[in-house]
Amino acid sequence: MTELIHFLRRNTLAMVGAGILGALLLAVLVGPLLVQSPTAIDMGAKLLPPGPGHWLGTDSFGRDMLSRLVHGGRYTLAIGIVVVGIAFVIGVFFGVLAGFAGGWLDTVIMRIVDAMLSFPALVLAIALAAAFGPSLENAMIAVAITMAPQFARVARSQALAVSSRLYVDAAHALGLPQRRILLRYVLVNAIGPLLVQASLNVGSAILQTASLGFLGLGAQPPMPEWGADVSANLAFARSSPWTALGPGFAILLAVLSFNLIGDALADWFNPRRRSQIG
Repeated sequence: MTELIHFLRRNTLAMVGAGILGALLLAVLVGPLLVQSPTAIDMGAKLLPPGPGHWLGTDSFGRDMLSRLVHGGRYTLAIGIVVVGIAFVIGVFFGVLAGFAGGWLDTVIMRIVDAMLSFPALVLAIALAAAFGPSLENAMIAVAITMAPQFARVARSQALAVSSRLYVDAAHALGLPQRRILLRYVLVNAIGPLLVQASLNVGSAILQTASLGFLGLGAQPPMPEWGADVSANLAFARSSPWTALGPGFAILLAVLSFNLIGDALADWFNPRRRSQIG
């Protein structure tokens, strides 16, 4: 862990990503304590430009955009982490199981994975969210289902590679239980690329959930959520651009930060790149 922290500190892009993410986390954790309610309506102050009292302006209902931004950030950032966590657990479980067990189980699992990957991820997420019903929880489930096959495929390839190593053969020769070999030897040594995949997918999860919110299939009014706020204020993008630019720019920064950190982790797990940077 110490080596990883030292490596990330020497990686400029990783530090930029960590700085952006840290600033966003500080804003969404401390900001709600300093601003008014994100659902407070004041029709006499609707569509006010940024200025004292409303530093990011107000929307068409007179709601403070800064308040909606910091409150909505809690939902949006939590969405990315929770969605990837669910997809990671499901995808890695079935992927490692398929790669380690092989045979008919591998065939069945991977054919299901191939069928799901044959659909564009966002199109499949839209179809699932529409079938489940418009809500933030259903949108998160839909995005998690579309991401799980990606983890399954990477996990299977890693399990196949690790299962052919000599230390796994030695564990079999010693008569260790299959469950212990799977967890202590295969999964532990295959986890690196999966963590990189997870860090990169957080940004994708935020974008996909924001897209569902933009289409009305995610967070429902008056809940503050960045994607839903962009959709709700799109009609005023020309006359009052601050209503859509704030949450849109926040989504951009969140996705950028996770992608930069993910790229740095990819360099860490690549011995050649790690030696060049370190």
